[in-house]
Amino acid sequence: MKKFTTTCITGLLLLVFTCQQAFSQNGNCVFKDTLLKIDFGSTRAGQEFNLRALKNYQRSLSTCPDDGFYSYSTQTSNCFNGDWITLNEDHTPNDIGGKMFLVNAANSASVFFITALDGFKKNTRYEFGVWMMNLCKINRPCPPLPPNIIITLQTSKGKILAKFKTGQISSAANPSWKKYFAYFTTPADETLLTLKMENQTNGGCGNDFTMDDITFRECYPVLPVTQQKEKIMEQKPVSKPEPVVLKPVVKEPVPDQLMKAPAEVKKMPVEEKTVDPKLTVKTAPVNIPLPQVILSRENPVVKTIVTEATTMLIELYDNGQVDGDTVSIYHNNKLVVSHAGLSEKPVTLRIKVDSENPHHELTMVADNLGTIPPNTSLMVITAAKKRYEVFISSSEQKNARLLIDLKE
Repeated sequence: MKKFTTTCITGLLLLVFTCQQAFSQNGNCVFKDTLLKIDFGSTRAGQEFNLRALKNYQRSLSTCPDDGFYSYSTQTSNCFNGDWITLNEDHTPNDIGGKMFLVNAANSASVFFITALDGFKKNTRYEFGVWMMNLCKINRPCPPLPPNIIITLQTSKGKILAKFKTGQISSAANPSWKKYFAYFTTPADETLLTLKMENQTNGGCGNDFTMDDITFRECYPVLPVTQQKEKIMEQKPVSKPEPVVLKPVVKEPVPDQLMKAPAEVKKMPVEEKTVDPKLTVKTAPVNIPLPQVILSRENPVVKTIVTEATTMLIELYDNGQVDGDTVSIYHNNKLVVSHAGLSEKPVTLRIKVDSENPHHELTMVADNLGTIPPNTSLMVITAAKKRYEVFISSSEQKNARLLIDLKE
């Protein structure tokens, strides 16, 4: 079973900030779209790069590349007499035969990956992210030399736009993917950027690694929420779900260069009045902080509905075999359903859409993946005598959003 952690990359040069500042600056961002994603393809459809210009690295076809070589591989197995961690799959969720990028460090510090990327918007804020893992097992007989990666983004003319440093990527006893991410803003006159990644540590023990799922996500500013009206939502009683057993995450020591996780945002005071079976929610006229489970995951829009004024019925079922999936639902970034078990009996909400409540966003969050990953559900929506069916798949990296707007 994969272990996942996230680390905010300390910015150098143009991105000098503390972790607390970084999150306060991006707390009003919603990363709606993944502009670019590099997952290195699969056995059926490869995604490889022309890296012949690299001075100290060459292409290998092995699942255990030697010093100074890289490869695109679906796995590792008994590499170097068991010195490497065995991986049976890449990082990309639900990626059958998916590949990752393996690097066996060269003798001297040097660039191991470089590519040009196009399609960025001018003067726009983005999140850069990459998943990495040290392949060398901990407690080897030689002194460890963990990889230390510098990630550079520059314009086509060579002007450095941003520079990030991961700090040492530590060894572990078991597979432990870690996400490194940071924020940057594109220039006002450039849409083509070059991504360059360099390992600062010379080759030796503990300096081999893998990476996968490089992403660039655009930041959409959150508009202030003011003078919110009282909103009424009805929730039918559902059977009490089984307790969710959280899986332990093995935490690695975090280097000094890496930022600490932000302090939990305190919930704003709300007034609640419950009348069975209706839940009346009155929100205070203040901004609602974005929950971390929404900020830290992708939030693709699975359906947009434009409807006449109506009270909308939303029913959520388990799609297929009932396997213990549980979900939480956020309405306009506020938790309205927590850890509800999905089954043949629906989790039900009613939402009023009118001139006083013209826009709604529902975010479905997978609390677990059940016994048959991913977390899948069927949403049936009835609005103004129209019926919609939406099939939803969510995971530990991706939520699902439904947008509802009043027809003008």
